[in-house]
Amino acid sequence: MAAPQFFTPPRVTPSRPKRRFSLEQANRTLPLVGRIVADIVQTHKNATTLQSTLEKTQASSQNRAGLERELETTMERLHALLDELYNVGCEIKDFQSGLIDFIGRHQGRDVYLCWKPGEDKIQYWHELDAGFTGRQPISTLQEKE
Repeated sequence: MAAPQFFTPPRVTPSRPKRRFSLEQANRTLPLVGRIVADIVQTHKNATTLQSTLEKTQASSQNRAGLERELETTMERLHALLDELYNVGCEIKDFQSGLIDFIGRHQGRDVYLCWKPGEDKIQYWHELDAGFTGRQPISTLQEKE
């Protein structure tokens, strides 16, 4: 009789309370967030290119081991950058465009304050379940409860 198969659950990381930002606080973080996001977008692009190259490389290729090490190093860098962004308190929604959401408030409920590289300040917000297409101009945001 075969030994039973055991399921190993994924590693659980402790949850942290989500940081809420006022519009002013979120805008003040943009110089730092912008630098981190630029690095994330570039590192993600490098990882994607390396992965694609690896998929095209023959298994017997001598370059394969070097490419695998380079991809591993690139992924470690990407994870470190994501941790840095997480520690600021915002979330990346798209690795290619660098779309970022901050938790904010509108009429007493949580919403996302939405920013992407190239914008000098946060110009849009949206409901938590609305996504990018549900963005509304920041002029309609009512932070007061």
